[in-house]
Amino acid sequence: LTRMLRFASRVTAVALNASVFTTRAAHGAPVTARVLVLPSTTATFNRDFTFSSSAMMPPSAPRASVSVPGARAIGPRARPSIRHRTPVRSSTRTFAASGGDYVPGQLQPFGDLSVVGAEAIPDGCQMLVLSVCEADAEKLSADDKVLEGYAPGLAAVVKDMCDEQEFKGAAGSSVFTRVAGAPFKHVGLVGLGKADAIAGDAWMALGKEATAAAAKSKCTAVAVGKYWMGDEEADFKGKAEGIAAGAFLGSFEDSRFKSDAKPGSVKTVHVLTQPGVDVASEIAAGKAKASGVALTKQLVAAPPNVVTPSALARIANEIAAQFPETCSVKILEKEECEAMGMGSYLGVAEASDEPPKFIHLTYKGEGAKKTVAVVGKGLTFDSGGYNIKAGAGSMIEMMKFDMGGAGATLGAARIIAETAPPGVEAHFIVASCENMIGSRGLRPGDILTASNGKTIEVNNTDAEGRLTLADALVYAEKTAGATSIVDVATLTGACIVGLGPEVAGMFTPNDDLAAELEASAKEAGELFWRMPMQDTYWKSCGMTSEYADMKNTGSRGGGAITAALFLKRFIEKDTTKWGHLDIAGPVWDDKKGGATGFAAQTLAAWVAKQGK
Repeated sequence: LTRMLRFASRVTAVALNASVFTTRAAHGAPVTARVLVLPSTTATFNRDFTFSSSAMMPPSAPRASVSVPGARAIGPRARPSIRHRTPVRSSTRTFAASGGDYVPGQLQPFGDLSVVGAEAIPDGCQMLVLSVCEADAEKLSADDKVLEGYAPGLAAVVKDMCDEQEFKGAAGSSVFTRVAGAPFKHVGLVGLGKADAIAGDAWMALGKEATAAAAKSKCTAVAVGKYWMGDEEADFKGKAEGIAAGAFLGSFEDSRFKSDAKPGSVKTVHVLTQPGVDVASEIAAGKAKASGVALTKQLVAAPPNVVTPSALARIANEIAAQFPETCSVKILEKEECEAMGMGSYLGVAEASDEPPKFIHLTYKGEGAKKTVAVVGKGLTFDSGGYNIKAGAGSMIEMMKFDMGGAGATLGAARIIAETAPPGVEAHFIVASCENMIGSRGLRPGDILTASNGKTIEVNNTDAEGRLTLADALVYAEKTAGATSIVDVATLTGACIVGLGPEVAGMFTPNDDLAAELEASAKEAGELFWRMPMQDTYWKSCGMTSEYADMKNTGSRGGGAITAALFLKRFIEKDTTKWGHLDIAGPVWDDKKGGATGFAAQTLAAWVAKQGK
């Protein structure tokens, strides 16, 4: 032992210029530590006080060793099973490495902002914002009665503003100006486009634009309304809900990681209503929707040293704790996932020091008769594994958003938990982990066994999301008992190539489910395009394996389609409706500030409709 310690002290200095090969500490088992001392020398210390040092020489070369009598030898080729190897570090980066207590996401992100209904512009309001369609914009005049009803002389100011800035009421356009002699200091118009083609998100966009403009002008109160107020009451209430949701989101700024963050100026938003129409419940629903979208945006935007699998589990626990009447949560740890045979999911997680977390959040509405599931891909960081993301265009620096599906799933759960739709039991499932590189990690050529017994030859470790989803889909159908399942994932670059940055891919063999998702997406104002599921691609695009039931990737062509065909093989019953949403493109948009919160509204709308 003395000779061992002396030797260790001599090699300490040169070890600094070498690399650590591996260190393991299995509970109750002999421990081996290997330190690469020099490019040609390896020192080995065993827990039972056996020591050996060997140079990288031909097999016939003699090897020096020192041993303690009675010590048990460890064979040079011994390698513990992948299911029994224990990570080096016991600590995890649940929060940022800097030690700051950053929150991964907030269930109540809007602070003291108040959104209320009002039949007229209240005193102290500093800005008025109205929506106009193209036909309304075209007929505006200097004596417009609607505008004059808000303040004498306002019509002439608005007419001049529109003429000078060539405002025609096109969708997505807006104009603002200061106004003198009115009860408010600023006025603005937001275009809706053609009256017979107003998009589902137009009213949310109105609320967003109004509060964003008010914040830019340092206003504390803004009134938002429609130029034309002739809607049926039910239609008007639906639009008021969208305006309220947009107002909350327009005021929201994610400044968690800025040292000089300042609170926004806007404190009150007044939604102008028809006489005698109460929109309090619609405003509450709009706030719930906005809270879910904001949560999704925060989770996707946060760095991977803040949003870890443990952090996602924490958010699920917080949702269940805030809405205990309808929500419950179960977090399956690695050992429980092993017991259920989730080899596909755990194979991806194996190289990371962050423990995997299998999240199962359940919502049970009043009189629930239908059981559905939303399954989100939860890779909190994706290095690509041994098929590492490298070089220009690899987007490795953006792989924090590879949990965009999980973010949308938890965001949808947040909306459903507060709006409490009746008649449906919804399971929100996330198999969360990291895809990292290490001696324990998944290698190209490995064969994994999923929880339904199917085997997968891994020919690309960067096609890991589908491996985690496979076990999650089996769980959703068999354990949760869902009869309709939608999975959502930032799954393929091929979908971005095919559909671009604004449109997500929708894959399902079921026409009824496709119609449900299309209606929900239209209501949410989110863009999806139904893609083909060509069964012949399974063989022609190389998804078959000579050694396993399937490969995890095929040829380059049709990559988004073959990914969907792969997932389909983990739905067992013909009666189960299943759909796959590939949101790799719309999950992030630098022009819109980064994380978009995409898909949370669509998924929430789909779940809510299932109980009707």
